[in-house]
Amino acid sequence: MARPRAEIDKNQFEKLCAMMCTEEEIAGFFGVSVDTLQRWCKRTYGEGFGETYSAKKARGKIALRRYQMQLAEKYPAMAIFLGKQYLGQVEHPETAIDDGSVKVVIERKVQDLTDEGEDNE
Repeated sequence: MARPRAEIDKNQFEKLCAMMCTEEEIAGFFGVSVDTLQRWCKRTYGEGFGETYSAKKARGKIALRRYQMQLAEKYPAMAIFLGKQYLGQVEHPETAIDDGSVKVVIERKVQDLTDEGEDNE
């Protein structure tokens, strides 16, 4: 006699995906193995866990973005942190150089290229 199938609540599963829980965390929440969770996704959604998870976590990203905008009004540092961690936002710091050494090297390289170009003509 086969073991009864584990009960996984679809709504709860989707909420956990929206909260961006890991596969292991979701399996642990329901008290099943990762393999069981993957098979359940195949039966329920017709696709594997990865595809299902990607689609369902999108709701969480939207909610996070909304919350980030509200949070930024009071706590900008937390909004920046959440954006970097979950939304792939990055900083592009500007590099300031106080001395002229880089400029000199670049000018020399440009001059070398110009001299080489004149030699080839």
